[in-house]
Amino acid sequence: MQSFEFVTKSGSLKHLPAEAWFGNPCISDIEYFIKSLSVVKGKEVRPELIGSIITHYASKWIPELGRDDDDTESAAIAGLEESPESVTAAWSKKRFFVESLVGIIPPEKDSIPCNFLLRLLRVGNMVRIEPGYRLELERRVSWQLDQASLKELMIPSFSHTATTLLDVKLVLRLVKGFISTEVAKSGAAVMKVAKLMDSYLAEAAVDSCLTLAEFLELACALPSHSRPMDDGLYRAIDTYLKAHPSLPKQERKMLCKLIDSRKLSTEASLHAAQNERLPVRAVIQVLLSEQTKLSRHAEWSGSLSAARSPSALSLDIPTRCLSKRETNIQQAEIKRLKEDVLRLQSQCIAMEKKMEKLQVETKKKKRGGSSSYFSWKKLGIIRAFRRSRIGESEEEGEVAAMAIKPPLEIKPKLHRGKSSNRRRTMS
Repeated sequence: MQSFEFVTKSGSLKHLPAEAWFGNPCISDIEYFIKSLSVVKGKEVRPELIGSIITHYASKWIPELGRDDDDTESAAIAGLEESPESVTAAWSKKRFFVESLVGIIPPEKDSIPCNFLLRLLRVGNMVRIEPGYRLELERRVSWQLDQASLKELMIPSFSHTATTLLDVKLVLRLVKGFISTEVAKSGAAVMKVAKLMDSYLAEAAVDSCLTLAEFLELACALPSHSRPMDDGLYRAIDTYLKAHPSLPKQERKMLCKLIDSRKLSTEASLHAAQNERLPVRAVIQVLLSEQTKLSRHAEWSGSLSAARSPSALSLDIPTRCLSKRETNIQQAEIKRLKEDVLRLQSQCIAMEKKMEKLQVETKKKKRGGSSSYFSWKKLGIIRAFRRSRIGESEEEGEVAAMAIKPPLEIKPKLHRGKSSNRRRTMS
């Protein structure tokens, strides 16, 4: 069993097991705790064990450091109300404890868990610790930001001048600090932080007071290669558009430029294609990107099936014959992909028709009612229509003339006949 030496008030060293260390009354005074801890450090104890001692001791004095719920601020205020001393004295005492704990944290990277450091940073910001201690805590958190959880990262803004509910500027400093460390060279660590930032952006975007500049700065803090998929970023942008319905069109375009449509999954692309909050150009880019991915997949499947054809089997490369079940699955997959391509093509055509219709309507509204007349005149349709009408009138005139001509020709003959008979009778 691991045992420790601690300094008693008389100055002598005493050996105690680990269980007795946490319950000893000597830790009721932080000065004696720091002295005892310095003795333990001198015995070359592992930094992880020293960190566990510090975290356990800190949770004894500051209960909200050991809490797992989200309402840390209310727990701290409740603890202050239960304290018999004044609120100012309690806050001063907590400030002294946090600053003392920051001073005795081992310099090794993984000696203290990142979530505990974030809780300590939250309490430190609440009780207004000195800037030097706050910067030290932020630096330690930046080293291990890939190990942080979203719950602990959602630190509220305790400043009276802040407009947002969450301390977005603090998180931005942590991300920039992480980028400058050696840990950022690891691809896995950067991808973890990018996923964490996308989740944080989705939570912060609900705040209607979050400005576009703050959102863009936090979204662009990490390089583009840190996100293998942009589904989380798309979700955050969609949440921001929901919370800011009056956002101008140009600013919506700026947000959508952050999304790489080639990195969206099929589900995210389908949601984006039906999303009315996105600009039309962004929707068309998503549809075209999805169509390109499907066509490439279909070509790859075709080339794979061609490679497995009987002509390819004549090569010396050893191949395995597909079973009937595998062939049916492959054919069903190709059929489904072709149907998806046709569906996307029809959606693109319908979208283009809608855009053309909108453009024609806007031109009509700008030019007035006479625009339709002039557009038809330019096409020569009115001229052809008039010609057809003139032709119809000429044909109708000829028909009428033909219908009237026979009676006119018969009448003179009748008169001539009557006059000749009269002359004959008179003679």
